[in-house]
Amino acid sequence: MPVSIRDVALRAGVSVGTVSNVLNRPYKVSETATLRVLTAINELGFVRNDAARQLRAGRSRSIGLIVLDSGNPFFADLARGAQARATEAGLVIMVASTDGDADREHAYLDLFEEQRAFGVLISPHDVDPGRLEQLRSHGVPYVLVDKGANEPAVSSVTVDDVAGGRLAVQHLLRLGHRRIAVVGGAESISQVADRLLGARQSIAQVPGASLEEIATAELSVLAGREVGRDVAARLRADRPHAVFCVNDLLAVGMLQAFSLLGDVRVPEDIALIGYDDIAFAASTVVPLSSIRQPSALIGATAVDLLLAEGPKHVLFQPELVVRASTVRGAP
Repeated sequence: MPVSIRDVALRAGVSVGTVSNVLNRPYKVSETATLRVLTAINELGFVRNDAARQLRAGRSRSIGLIVLDSGNPFFADLARGAQARATEAGLVIMVASTDGDADREHAYLDLFEEQRAFGVLISPHDVDPGRLEQLRSHGVPYVLVDKGANEPAVSSVTVDDVAGGRLAVQHLLRLGHRRIAVVGGAESISQVADRLLGARQSIAQVPGASLEEIATAELSVLAGREVGRDVAARLRADRPHAVFCVNDLLAVGMLQAFSLLGDVRVPEDIALIGYDDIAFAASTVVPLSSIRQPSALIGATAVDLLLAEGPKHVLFQPELVVRASTVRGAP
């Protein structure tokens, strides 16, 4: 038979309530009593029945983190930041990746609701706001991550992506480039739409500057490589002078295509800038200029907002990081 909490209490010579406090509220128990309970737990091999505890408490110790693409290093760093902060609070993070699939997004929301999650952190793609409110009405709070909230009652943490798009294109314009392309995915993804908007705003301020918009089905290295091959295949006179990719994965793919084909030099022929400043942006064949987001801090802040009283909104400002893909001789 499994060892019960009563067995632990009997071995330690304390009440069941004291054992419960050691497991859930150790600050309420004296050091001596805590040591006796922990010793009994070790001697008996007691393992807490978290499912039973969850039923009593009405909530689990798990936080659901729903992201667009767990393969994107930006979201991996965000998850690490969230996990570090959750661990400090005695909670765990369960990561789910939607890959931009609305049905999968809804399925994960159903799953975390059924599991009585402590809360949900979500970087939504196409979720119905009413579905999120249903989640909260059933006792599972949520925080929007990497997306601003339209409702003041909803907590959110994000980066000003419109400003980030402006920063990227302003940098290219300051370098003298006037024929600029922006490479990105579907504008149904709010982050993409905001970065494109910022790029358009910057172009509109400079007479004679033009912006070519190249859409991609995915925000991946392979999609970037395909665009890179297409651009390299053009006549030199038809190529853009500079390219802004709405994430670093696309930029890395374009850089790979240019390097493999050997017909386009970066930045001499085409300057290239990405977005996110993922870990290996600085170690590509030509170090990649990028717009930096504080990914780990976004994740940690999302957990803080989940634990906080009342709705809060945090908006981080992006940062331009200049490397050799836009300025020859830069780091």
